[in-house]
Amino acid sequence: MKKLEEYVRSIPDFPEPGIIFRDVTSILQDADGLHLAVDSLIRMLDGLDYDVVVGPESRGFIFGVPVAYAQHKSFVPVRKKGKLPCETISMDYDLEYGKATIEIHKDAIKPGQKVVIVDDLIATGGTTEAIIKLIEQLGGTVVKICFVMELAGLNGRAHLQGYDVDSAIIYEGK
Repeated sequence: MKKLEEYVRSIPDFPEPGIIFRDVTSILQDADGLHLAVDSLIRMLDGLDYDVVVGPESRGFIFGVPVAYAQHKSFVPVRKKGKLPCETISMDYDLEYGKATIEIHKDAIKPGQKVVIVDDLIATGGTTEAIIKLIEQLGGTVVKICFVMELAGLNGRAHLQGYDVDSAIIYEGK
């Protein structure tokens, strides 16, 4: 079986010259690649005491749900503004080219719950930082943050200091 990084398609000069786009869909399109990615995330949680997995729309759902299922944990979605049907709390955050707002159901995390965040990629860290603030506002404690891929050149970990962060693949560039 190949290594996980061998399943990632790298597309040069997308979305602009000088950028190498790391395509997660090539992992998903291969049964072995998907298996390796989910197993890598689960190994990051080995021996960890936690209650719930949180994943942001949409690729955090793709990787977070099988992790939660395999570990017999609940899964809580974090969505774009206006997509959740019940009462929510929200957080604004910066994107590379603007701003966005994410929301979580107000009753999704109970005070004292230990939370793991799972997502496909950490770039600048802004989305994850906003998710942490939402979880902590609800009284939860983030005990681990897991990514399939990390673009280390964008320094996303700087926004996550003080948290246990792990990535299956680390790319040194942007």
